[in-house]
Amino acid sequence: MLTLISATPSPYARKVRITLAEKNIPFTLQTEVPWDSTTKTPQYNPLEKLPVLILENGKEAVYESRFILEYIEAKYPDTKSMLPPAEDVDARLFARKVEVLADGICDALVLLFFEKQRANPSKEWQARQLRKVDGGLAALAKWVEGRDYVVCDSFGLADVAAGSVLGYLRVRWPDHPWMERHPELKAYSDKLEERQSFKETVPSPQKISDKIV
Repeated sequence: MLTLISATPSPYARKVRITLAEKNIPFTLQTEVPWDSTTKTPQYNPLEKLPVLILENGKEAVYESRFILEYIEAKYPDTKSMLPPAEDVDARLFARKVEVLADGICDALVLLFFEKQRANPSKEWQARQLRKVDGGLAALAKWVEGRDYVVCDSFGLADVAAGSVLGYLRVRWPDHPWMERHPELKAYSDKLEERQSFKETVPSPQKISDKIV
């Protein structure tokens, strides 16, 4: 059986958990705090980042959420596809574009989170990252306006990525006004959170024991 090393608040790990659930692929969940010295992440990923998907042989692993999702899509062709039909090239590329945007928002939010942990955080650095977040959310809001799903009116990769970053905002950035600014994003996120795969993967904060900054 596959094993997924995950962190409870991670939007990147949540993408993989949701996808595995939607595809009905069994796996064992191994929860860790990647910043703590007790993590086993370096044994499988030289970059020491989560998520990590350990393959069935228990020795090999794939990592980085985007690549893990590509791997799952390629290696489990008989399961539910998370991408539009192969012949619809533009739709498939757009789904990937949405994922890139969602991951970019996540990247900026993570950088902001850790910058806040510093004794003297840089206001300029925080402002730069926040511009990325707000710009990304504005673009995402346009894409979901009047739609239940981002691409081809069906649930897929784009929704997994977008839903994961919005869920992360709910947990780590409860004071960010994205719901008031973009009510269409809130409605979209609310509907996604009703899916079983989202209910089973609601992010939650973790306590980081080791010094990180």
